Order: sequence, then structure tokens, then C-alpha cells
Amino acid sequence: MKIHVHELNASGASRTIRETLDVSALFKGRRDVLSAGPLRVDLAARGVQDGMAVVEGELAIEVAMPCSRCLKPVKISVAVPFREHFKVGREPQTEEEAELFIAVPDNEIDLTPYVEEAVQLELPLVPLCAEDCKGLCPECGKDLNEGECGCDRTPIDPRLAALKDLFPR
Repeated sequence: MKIHVHELNASGASRTIRETLDVSALFKGRRDVLSAGPLRVDLAARGVQDGMAVVEGELAIEVAMPCSRCLKPVKISVAVPFREHFKVGREPQTEEEAELFIAVPDNEIDLTPYVEEAVQLELPLVPLCAEDCKGLCPECGKDLNEGECGCDRTPIDPRLAALKDLFPR
């Protein structure tokens, strides 16, 4: 997925990028992503001024992640809006400029690392199988969505917690 900034500026036309990327290596070693489908990329690149290009569009991927409460696998569809400005040549001089564009050293820009970063940043931090997921029992580990386990989960005053083991039930 490469674009040439000078070609985009010279032609004045927009270039459409529609690809499907295998991002399985991107999530390898991560415990919070069980599996990931292909990443669908639908972007448009256009030159806006000499040495600057805008790439915008949408990225979509389906991932399986463990529910944060009960640990069951959850399929999640993630749609990521993508919009970046790239400028060939000089580095940004101020913080405001650094927020406006990404400086690239060459005319040819590989969009793959920027797309991968956008997808990773958009993944949910706390995926849930359902909003009302009850999670696991902290005593025995039973899934409380399947029914109660019978454990006594009454909160104990922390000042008296040490006395709990003195009097078995």
C-alpha cells in the first residue's frame, strides 16, 4: 500500500486504495486478541499542495477477544475512520504543525504501518459479551451468567477480615 506524493500533486486526481491485508502477525503474542480476520482497507489519497497529501477513508476488521468479565470469546466488528496528512521533506517546526501532518523523508509513503497503528488504537479496551454480563465468581470461578454458584460473597469489613478464618462455618 504505497502512494507517491508528487504524482498525486501533479495529477490532481484522487487515488483509491481498496485492499485486504492479513494482519495476523500484528496481533501475534497479544493475549487480548484471540483471532483476527483480514483487514479491509478502503482509502482515497489526494494531493492538496506541493509536497503534501491527504489519505482518508475507513478500515474494517473483525476480531475475537475474551470478554473482560466472563472470559468467553466475543466477536467484535471494528470500523476505524482514517485521516492523515503527509508532508514530504521538512520536520514540523512547532507542536501545532506536528498535529497537522506527518513528516515523511521520501516521496513514496508506505501506508501499512499507519493503518496498522490506527486499527490497534481503535480496539476496545474492555470488550463485553453483553452489557449485563455478570462475570465470574471471585471465590470459585463459576460463570455467573449460567447461574448462581452458592458462594457467600457478602463483603467483609476489612478491619475484621483477619478474624474470618478463626471461626469456620
